[in-house]
Amino acid sequence: MVKLLANALFMSTPLILGACGEVVAERTGMMVTAVEGIFLFGAWGGFVGAYLTKSLSVGFLAAIACGVLVALLYAVTTIHMQQNQVVMGTAVNILMTGICEFFYRVIFGTPLEPLTVKPLPVLSVPLLSGIPVLGTILFRQNLITYLTWVLVPAVLFLLYRTSLGLTLRSTGENPEAVDVAGISVSRVRLLAVLFAGILGGIAGAYYSIGDIGMYTTSIISGRGWIAFAICFLGNWNPLLALGAGVVFGTFDAIGVYVKSLGSGFFPSELFTALPYLLTILLTVVRRRFNAPAKLGTAYVKER
Repeated sequence: MVKLLANALFMSTPLILGACGEVVAERTGMMVTAVEGIFLFGAWGGFVGAYLTKSLSVGFLAAIACGVLVALLYAVTTIHMQQNQVVMGTAVNILMTGICEFFYRVIFGTPLEPLTVKPLPVLSVPLLSGIPVLGTILFRQNLITYLTWVLVPAVLFLLYRTSLGLTLRSTGENPEAVDVAGISVSRVRLLAVLFAGILGGIAGAYYSIGDIGMYTTSIISGRGWIAFAICFLGNWNPLLALGAGVVFGTFDAIGVYVKSLGSGFFPSELFTALPYLLTILLTVVRRRFNAPAKLGTAYVKER
């Protein structure tokens, strides 16, 4: 049970990261539907960078760059060209699937055996990791997980305790007022989407070089969309998104655990599908969402 709970926190980390980026972006009115593509390109870039340089640090930096590139593509087409956010997000996701597969083969060919890197090590916090039960669950995680726990309250503070956070939230509620105040709505939204790209790139790399130490085209398998759903279920609040992320991570961990047991009573695919079934169930059960007023709406500056 202790190992299962520790693994739940481990697996919730990328979902929380992606959801936090999505919260910031959607607070400005930008529905970053390209999150799946950002995750995938981050996973690809992280693995390629880490494998070629033998450095996980370089891998995560490459993942950030890849996430920013995808976010920039999405931002330019939706903010400056004012294209439909849902349509462009879907197109970018499909594009990234093809790009990742193509360039992986260009760089590595078709290897006979899977290419691997050593994933992120577990960092035990001195003294605290020795606490019975809680020490194993909370204080024997990797660096990205620890940083995620710091990130959530930091984003919460940013949104609700700073003038920048007020600007971000106002941009999603009343962009006209922000514009009248002399603040560029396009710039605010662009920066928010790029922030989502940074966190999404790291989240994607978490799967490839933070967890299994390899890259496959199916490595993300819809988890970017789960992070997207967590933002909604968390009511666009980083703290609530943290709770929702842990719930999804727990179901993900249960699926992996039961699958490892090899029990024939239930098909292993059923437990693999648990996080996705939970997404549908919770979205249906929760009928009311307090979304930003201008979420998904392009802003056209009046001349």
